[in-house]
Amino acid sequence: MALVLAFGVVLLISVSLSGLAARTVLSTALLFLLAGAVIGQGGLGLVRISPGDPLVTSLADVALFTVLFTDGQRASLPALREGWKLSGRALGLGMPLTMIGVAFPAHFLVGLDWPTALLLGAILSPTDPVFASAIVGRDDVPLRLRRLLNVESGLNDGLALPFVLIFLATAAHTSTDLGRVGIELVLGLVLGIAIPVVVTLAWRLRILAAEPRLQALGPLAIAVMLYAACHLTHANPYLAAFVAGSALATLDRVAAERFEPLGDLASEVTKFAALLVFGTLITPERLSHLTVGGWALAVLAIVLVRPAAMLLSLLRTPLSRRERSAAAWFGPKGFASVVYGLLALQSGIPDSELVFDLVAVTIALSIVLHSSTDVPVARALRLEPPDHLPCGASGRQEHERSAT
Repeated sequence: MALVLAFGVVLLISVSLSGLAARTVLSTALLFLLAGAVIGQGGLGLVRISPGDPLVTSLADVALFTVLFTDGQRASLPALREGWKLSGRALGLGMPLTMIGVAFPAHFLVGLDWPTALLLGAILSPTDPVFASAIVGRDDVPLRLRRLLNVESGLNDGLALPFVLIFLATAAHTSTDLGRVGIELVLGLVLGIAIPVVVTLAWRLRILAAEPRLQALGPLAIAVMLYAACHLTHANPYLAAFVAGSALATLDRVAAERFEPLGDLASEVTKFAALLVFGTLITPERLSHLTVGGWALAVLAIVLVRPAAMLLSLLRTPLSRRERSAAAWFGPKGFASVVYGLLALQSGIPDSELVFDLVAVTIALSIVLHSSTDVPVARALRLEPPDHLPCGASGRQEHERSAT
């Protein structure tokens, strides 16, 4: 119950300070991460959670699925077609360059063997722009930049999984069933398309017209069924989630729009819960075991490898210099890396603990840097954060009077 109480308290504080966070470098994501560290074993010791605890894996899995399903609905098929050249460069060139770019310092600075170094590169290659909401969540940010970040983050989570499994098997000196990995990806793609198609076609029957106040629950039901179907069939749930969201937005825009407020709130709640639990794993003992090379790797992965890989992949594109710089900087490490890091930890490879520690530190550093720089970067794009947000009862009355 201590964890539930902490979540409620931090959620209330975050909601109350969200107006301030929208204008400043204050980050609600960072608040949950720090709160987790305070109540965890490295702080007050109110909550004791280990990296192998099913709660950690389950929360990260649900949070990632929810975020991808919601993000997918902002990338309908027409939007994907329009922005495919940029997204294709980020996925086809930027992502492999990031994997290799992380593997080199992992080998030479930390001392990991090449299979394990490449495994670490694959784990840290996915991105998660939910920590850069001032960029991807605002309609006044250039559409092509938002699409690029959304599509890249939506697809690279699922696409990174085969590389994680291959390098994990290589590091463990076992063989990888590439056929099985391929089948899981294809199944994720098929389920992600089939379930929304069947449901949206059925909704066109007059007898199945939904009551307006319940329409938002239709897409939620699709997400729940898809999540269960993926785990029952071992299909790739992350690829399926993004594809399903995109398919729903393409086939039934009204349903997607009705679901958007609920989906945004659901993704926020699951994201914050996962961050709180993840924060409990960040202990002084875990941090103190890292060498200078390990800390250097975490910094290089964020401030050099990702930006260099994206800038190279976006050369000679229609994006402006500022847009390319923003896309290069915003490569936050998120829930996919948490899930894949846990896979490595539970695999029993020789350096599994070290790999997880490096992943945890890189993600924590990424959250601190990316979630606290989204507003300054938005300003650099000549965009202003939202003003005149009501503060308390008196603020709301003032806001209503000024609106009339």
